[in-house]
Amino acid sequence: MTIPALPHILIEPIIRNALLEDLGLAGDVTTNAVIDENHHSKVAMVSRETGILSGVDIASMAFTLIDPLVHVDLKKKDGDILKPGDVIAIIEGSSRAILTGERTALNFMSHLSGIASATHKIVKSIEGTKTQVVCTRKTTPGLRMMEKYAVRCGGGMNHRFALYDAVLIKDNHIAIAGGIRKTLEQAKKNAGHMVKIEIEVDTLDQLKEVMVLGVDAVLLDNMDPETLKEAVAIVNQRAITEASGRINPDTARTFAESGVDLISVGWITHSAPILDIGLDFIS
Repeated sequence: MTIPALPHILIEPIIRNALLEDLGLAGDVTTNAVIDENHHSKVAMVSRETGILSGVDIASMAFTLIDPLVHVDLKKKDGDILKPGDVIAIIEGSSRAILTGERTALNFMSHLSGIASATHKIVKSIEGTKTQVVCTRKTTPGLRMMEKYAVRCGGGMNHRFALYDAVLIKDNHIAIAGGIRKTLEQAKKNAGHMVKIEIEVDTLDQLKEVMVLGVDAVLLDNMDPETLKEAVAIVNQRAITEASGRINPDTARTFAESGVDLISVGWITHSAPILDIGLDFIS
């Protein structure tokens, strides 16, 4: 699977800030104290467990921002399936640069590969249905772009990126604005013709009201699979249907078999465990 890489101009400031956080004013005092500045090394970035890879360009940049002369020879690409012992990359260059960038590179790659792996599990669990897995805005502040990219590496799709790119009317919007009808009317009046409108509903009665008014997508929140089937029938392909709430790899297929278009899952970005990846000395 080929996933378009994140533009370097966007990810470089994030990686640079992570390195600056680690280096502080004094730099890597351990490495500088014990390693000669002219020493060179070759190391391998190696997977310790099975999963899906994400973040190779990001990890590479963590080294080359320290020293542009460090050479990273990638053996795997984002989206690849990893097994224990698989070599992801061979890194050669200044030993100081490699040791200084090691933890930042591994932090990014392990975290993003964990998200990709968690996404892959739920995607595989619904294989053969029409339903797609999408992420949410429940992301780590400052890392959303990377985390949503990792979801795609795992075979998932992206929901809206932020507050600016789509209207998603939630229960509190409805409560504060004064009801479903008033909220939708205001959204259609003010959002502009290029902006999609989605609204969250908790009951079939709310859904019926929404479908009379018309909307691009409906978020069917915390509905059990049987209720979801009814909801999908009510919508009858007049809008995109999205299910959310308490969905995991063990339950996802039951939800997907209701016929919903999308399953949105917050935990794949906010709670996915890391994929264990290490750096091994070669020479």
